[in-house]
Amino acid sequence: MQNEPVVHVIDDDVAVRQSLSFLLASDGLHVRLHDSASAFLDTLGDTVAGCIVTDVRMPGIDGIELLRRLNSRGLTLPVIVMTGHADVPMAVEAMKEGAVDFIEKPFDDDLFLTAVRAALSRHEQRAYQEAQMTEVAARANALTERERQVLEGLVAGKSNKIIAYDLSISPRTVEIYRANVMAKMQAGSLSELVRLTLMIGNRAA
Repeated sequence: MQNEPVVHVIDDDVAVRQSLSFLLASDGLHVRLHDSASAFLDTLGDTVAGCIVTDVRMPGIDGIELLRRLNSRGLTLPVIVMTGHADVPMAVEAMKEGAVDFIEKPFDDDLFLTAVRAALSRHEQRAYQEAQMTEVAARANALTERERQVLEGLVAGKSNKIIAYDLSISPRTVEIYRANVMAKMQAGSLSELVRLTLMIGNRAA
């Protein structure tokens, strides 16, 4: 249940919280209600799955400051902000701080649910990509030093002969190391090997 996607609703208006809870639950979504951003942050762990729906204008920590605090913790939960007509400039600022969407009150139920589903989908995709990168990094860490050197040569576009020359080994030995690298990285082709290597390289950057 801990890793099951949850829609966190943050609003100081109890009527809004209750109505959104009913709407989301009726659509089969798991919901947690918070009466303030502070209350949400106090119960927030390091591993959270789902998304956040928050009012942009609240006492204490408003929606903008909430986004900044989430960013400072390195948490990438998708955030949807709810605004009144007069709060659109705040919504734009929230988007600059990383919010994925904003919805003006009063909003259509179907529009709201569509936005929440899109945010959840984005989070699931990001979580999958993070898991994939972690797995690929583990494969790369299992390579020997010589295998890494051959991998670097392959990613640089060098031929087996050039790699052999650079490493002072025979082309046949390079072929053996290359086969080992392909197997350990679980790459079916050179292009896939390059893609996987660039994936973890970009993550490190």
